[in-house]
Amino acid sequence: MPQLAGRVGRAKPSTIMVIAQKARQLKAAGRDIISLSVGVPNFLPGDHVYAAARDALDHDSGQYGNNRGSEALQDAFLGHIEALGFSGYQRANVSMGIGAKQILYNLAEALLDEGDEIAFAAPYWTTYRDISDIIGARIHPLPCGPQQNYKLAPEQLGAALARKPKVFLFNNPSNPTGMVYTRDEIAALADVLVKYPDTWIVTDDIYAAMIFDGVGYHNFVHLRPELRDRLIFVDSLSKTYGMPGWRVGLLAGPESVAKAVTTLNSSHITSLPEVVSAAAVAALAGPQDVTRAKCREFAERRDVVYAALSAIPGVVCPRPQGAFYAFPDISVAFGKRHGDVQITDDVGFCATLLDAKGVACVPGSAFGEPRSMRISYTCPAAQLQPALQRITEFFAELA
Repeated sequence: MPQLAGRVGRAKPSTIMVIAQKARQLKAAGRDIISLSVGVPNFLPGDHVYAAARDALDHDSGQYGNNRGSEALQDAFLGHIEALGFSGYQRANVSMGIGAKQILYNLAEALLDEGDEIAFAAPYWTTYRDISDIIGARIHPLPCGPQQNYKLAPEQLGAALARKPKVFLFNNPSNPTGMVYTRDEIAALADVLVKYPDTWIVTDDIYAAMIFDGVGYHNFVHLRPELRDRLIFVDSLSKTYGMPGWRVGLLAGPESVAKAVTTLNSSHITSLPEVVSAAAVAALAGPQDVTRAKCREFAERRDVVYAALSAIPGVVCPRPQGAFYAFPDISVAFGKRHGDVQITDDVGFCATLLDAKGVACVPGSAFGEPRSMRISYTCPAAQLQPALQRITEFFAELA
C-alpha cells in the first residue's frame, strides 16, 4: 500500500498529554489521582470576554476572516504590546494563528529550511523539539542545568551563535522551569545577540503577564533596539487570560516575517473565527483584573510548592519566579527503591509516583533535562497541599 510521508515518522505524540491521559484513565477507574502534569491555567476569563463572544454570535456574518487576523484584533494586540514596551509597530508587523503552537510552526516553516540549525536552551518546551524534528531542522540544545538556575549564560549563547544557527529561540518566563530572566541578564544576552546578525531571534513570551517578585518583563529589543529587524515576539491568550481552548496565538516582528506567516495562514487555517476574534479583542483591550489576581494567586502557590520541595532532603529546586511551574532536580532518588520498584531515571520516578501515590508529574527528559520533573501547580487549590504531601511521603519511603 502507499506509504506515509517521512516527516510523519518524525512526529511524536506529546509526552505531557500521554501522562495526562494515563492520569485520566486511572481516575476513571476509581483511583484518587491528582494531576500536576498539564500546564492549563484552570481559571476562566472575565465576564466581558463572554459578553463579547455572545454579541459576536448575535451579529455573526458567517464570512471568512482576514488571514492576518481581524483589524480589531490587530489593533488590540498592538495596544497590548505597546504596554509591554514594543513601540512603533503597525498592523503590517503582526499576525495571528490558532494558538502559539501554530504560530511557532508557521515561523519554523517561514524561517527554516531542512537542515538549518535552531538553537534553544534546555530545559525547553517539548514543542520546540517536536516542530524542529518534523520540518527537518537540526537542533542545538544549550544545556542549562539546576546548577545555573536553568538559565542561559552569555558565554553559552556566544558559543552557540558562533555556529551561525538560522534561528535562536528563547522562552521567558520558562516552561518548564518557571525561571525568569532579570533585566541585567536580558541585557547581557542582548549584547551577545547584536554580534551575530545572521540569526533570527524568536522570543516565546506567552507567560509575560505571570511574573512574580517584582522582577518585571524584559525583552532583548527593549535593551538593544537594533535587534528589532530580526526579532519576532510570540504571545498567546491561553495562559494570561485562562483561554487555552480558544486557541489564539499572536506575533509581532519584521514586516517580512508577519507577511510570510499571514501567507501561510491563507493555506493552513484561512483565519480565526469571528467569535474567537471578538473574545480575544475583549481579553486584550478590556479589564485586566482577572489576570492580575491570578498572577498574585500563582505567586502564593509558588511559595507553597517551593517550601515543600526545598524541605525534601537531596531535592534541588531553583526558585521559580513566573509562569506556574516548578522543576525540581529529583536525581537523588535514582538508584533507590520504592517498595519492590527500582528507580533508575526520571521516567521511572514519575511512573512509580503515579502508581504509588496517585500524583501525575511529567518526566524532565521530555524537556531535555532527565534529572528533573515538571510540576504544574494549577490544580484545584484544595488538591495542592495533599499532592505535595504525597510527593514528600514518596521521597521519605525511598530506600
